[in-house]
Parts: sequence; structure tokens; C-alpha cells
Amino acid sequence: MATGHTDPERRDRIIDAALDLIVDEGVAGVSHRKVAARAGVPLGSMTYHFSGMDDLLHEAFTRFSGTIVAVFEERLGAATTPDEAREAVADLVHHLSGGNQRELILTHELYTLAARRPAYRELTRTWMGRSRRALEWHFDPATARQLDALIEGLSIHRALETEPHERALTVEAIARITAPRP
Repeated sequence: MATGHTDPERRDRIIDAALDLIVDEGVAGVSHRKVAARAGVPLGSMTYHFSGMDDLLHEAFTRFSGTIVAVFEERLGAATTPDEAREAVADLVHHLSGGNQRELILTHELYTLAARRPAYRELTRTWMGRSRRALEWHFDPATARQLDALIEGLSIHRALETEPHERALTVEAIARITAPRP
């Protein structure tokens, strides 16, 4: 096993292992010992790299939320017209709910923590703020806020629903939200 001096990716492996463990066992099943074993690092590495389990979980969920924001930025950044931006929002809904159980589980685990613990609530607010800023590249702030809620809600419903949702209905909902106000 490599030492910390010759293993510069150890911290990242620990974070990745924590996320994998959350997916497999939920936050309640995460322990320093389990994460260290999954990452293939000595148990002492846990306290060397993280001040405690909250620090590790916060880092892990920060990394996860960053990957979702990157998807927002990629899809919305490619849009050059209002119609393309609306299509990008529909793509986001369908991508985020398209069967990636890992993302779905991590999202719900983070939401559960955020419902109970202020530090994680702040992390989710930061995540929402970053997502909204990407939406604001094409929409006013109030519309971006509504679209962000629509993306989250439809993604969760589509991921948990047994019947498929029609993309046309998603596009229609987005059109209503983004229609010019009288």
C-alpha cells in the first residue's frame, strides 16, 4: 500500500469510496473503517485527510453536486438561442432522471441530510445557486428559479415513476414557464 507521500490521489480515492458506499449502504452505513477499506487505504488516512465524518461527507457531496452542475453548464452552455435553451432544460430533466441510479440515490441522500442538518442545507443551497446561475445565462432569475425547481421535481418523479413521461409534456411545461409575461 502506498504512503501518503507517494499517493497523491489518496484523498480523492477516499472521497470516491465514500460516495460509492453511500450509494450501496446510505449515509447511515458509512463509517471511517468501511470507507478506508473500500478506498484501500490505512484507517489513519481518514483522520489525516478529514477532520471527521461530517468533513468527509461534506466533501463527498460537494464533489457530487459539482458533477451535476457541470452537466447543467455543459448543456446550457451549448445553447445559443432561447429555443435551444428550452431544449437544453428538457434534456437536463430527461438526462438526470434517465436511469442513473447512482445520481438519484446520492441526490436523495443529500436531500435527507439537508432536511435535518443546516450545513448540508447550505451545501444544497449552494448547489441550487450554481444551477440557477447556469440557467440565468438564458432566463431571468425568477424564471431560472422556477426552471430549477421543475428540473429537480420532474427528475425525481421521472426517476421513481414506473410509467414513462412524455418528453413533449416536459417541453410544454418548460414553454409555459418561460413564456413572456404580459
